[in-house]
Amino acid sequence: MERLALIIEDEPKLADIFSLALMPDFEVKVVNDGQSALNILADIAPAIILLDLHLPRVSGTDILRHIKADERLKQSRIIITTADALMAEDLRDQADIVLLKPISVNQLNQLANRLCIDLLGDV
Repeated sequence: MERLALIIEDEPKLADIFSLALMPDFEVKVVNDGQSALNILADIAPAIILLDLHLPRVSGTDILRHIKADERLKQSRIIITTADALMAEDLRDQADIVLLKPISVNQLNQLANRLCIDLLGDV
């Protein structure tokens, strides 16, 4: 598994900010809706998946269920990003990290790197 981060975020400005936060250390792919996320997850197994919960076409919770059911994605680390504190609390045990928006760029970079080191070792 390489240091690939998949950002699933429908807000273009946030997707850009998250990309900038991860690009120094990860190859980054961005998708803007749930169906596109499912399509790309059929082909790749990213080290990090940054998942917004409120997405068009397929919800983030449905994508999360798909990730958890797919054996190829068992090693992927999931960071949920949401402004919905209640939903975040409900899903806390299904993700590696749950971050409430707004999210610090430095915090995101450091957490993603820490998760990746836990997964891949220091690469």
